[in-house]
Amino acid sequence: MEEPRDITEISFQIILYAGNGKGNAMEAIQEAKAGNFQRADELLVEAGEELVKAHEFQTKLIQKEAKGEENPVNVLLIHSQDHLMTSMTVRDLAVEIVEIYRLK
Repeated sequence: MEEPRDITEISFQIILYAGNGKGNAMEAIQEAKAGNFQRADELLVEAGEELVKAHEFQTKLIQKEAKGEENPVNVLLIHSQDHLMTSMTVRDLAVEIVEIYRLK
């Protein structure tokens, strides 16, 4: 996989993978609601994998900055960070919601 060249590309990668993770988490809730717990569990794993990919891009930015290199900050980067954190929260809540449905 070719590495993104600039902050805009990195931002879009974070948004892409975070969105995939959030979508999988939301789908897992719907599967649990329908009683399809195996599929819900699979979707939660997939959500986690997508969020890890997004987090890896974020980590590269953090490591770059820790080395003293500046990262240009723009609205798109801020949006990508917001999107990632929200998606991670949705996934965490989806895990709990799936368990609630499982115990029902």
